[in-house]
Amino acid sequence: MNTKAAEELPAVSVIMPVLNEERHLRTAVRHILEQDYAGSMEVVIALGPSTDRTAQIAAELVAEDPRVRTVENPTGRTPAGLNAAIRGSSHPIVVRVDGHGLLTPGYITTAVRLLREMEAANVGGIMHAEGETEWEHAVAAAMTSKIGVGNAAFHTGGLAGPADTVYLGVFRREVLERLGGYNEEFVRAQDWELNYRIRQDGGLVWFTPQLRVTYRPRPTIKALAKQYKDYGRWRRVVTRYHRGSVNLRYLAPPTAFAGVTLGLLLGLAVHPAFLALPGLYVLGIVGGAVKEGRDLSPKAKALLAVAFATMHLSWGFGFLTSPRSLARKVIGNRAPSSADVVAERG
Repeated sequence: MNTKAAEELPAVSVIMPVLNEERHLRTAVRHILEQDYAGSMEVVIALGPSTDRTAQIAAELVAEDPRVRTVENPTGRTPAGLNAAIRGSSHPIVVRVDGHGLLTPGYITTAVRLLREMEAANVGGIMHAEGETEWEHAVAAAMTSKIGVGNAAFHTGGLAGPADTVYLGVFRREVLERLGGYNEEFVRAQDWELNYRIRQDGGLVWFTPQLRVTYRPRPTIKALAKQYKDYGRWRRVVTRYHRGSVNLRYLAPPTAFAGVTLGLLLGLAVHPAFLALPGLYVLGIVGGAVKEGRDLSPKAKALLAVAFATMHLSWGFGFLTSPRSLARKVIGNRAPSSADVVAERG
């Protein structure tokens, strides 16, 4: 690309909220700095109160490259870190990357081009899960399977087009500032909640399979269960906070959890025939593991059924047990969008 063309490209701020990311942080930042983007770029890392070597690694990265700097995120919460990084950055395009996410080559160049071509407020692509251990290989297969996560294009792929939400996102700064950034009350589901407000404000959220971010799954069953319980818990908050945002896809995990739990209880207390409900579920996920795990090792294939069950049941449990008080606590910690103002006047 010639010098004049490079000068015409908008400068980009890459924001990263990190907490206990010593395993992946250096690699994640390297994948950013090695992007072929010809315009100016900065990387702003929002440091949570990590208990590992994350802060030390971040300091080393700052010393090694003038494009990298850090800001503090005392709460450690992801949306607070994102907002701190946004405030600490300055460029008109904002690229979100997580501490365990690896941008694929050409990611930023493609995203900036699509923002312009589609006149979008946010563009994003596929959360391409890849594991490093047998368990992580199983989780990655589950997270890229319709059996595991439904038909969400940012997990399983699909055609380019308008979307409810995308993975991470590449935004116009003016949109983030107008809408007040991320709602810091949303410990989870902050992406979905922000994209909902963008769409309500009349902005376009654009999905494309051209954009891929390599994602490292949680390394243990316990960590995966907590992750998906939190997903379900906070997705329920979104449905209560933004009436009308519920999607039938999100009702599948709580339905599975209720059916398995009810079947077990009635099967033990009333009649064994009710055990058919959890039995059918087990047969379903085992069959799904056989189908979706064709390329996995025998051990990872066996773990795939465990990953399916962990994700489904944890998400469903979190959704069904999410307290109304949590939704009431989310008190609109953001600037109102123009859609909100119109609704209030109406």
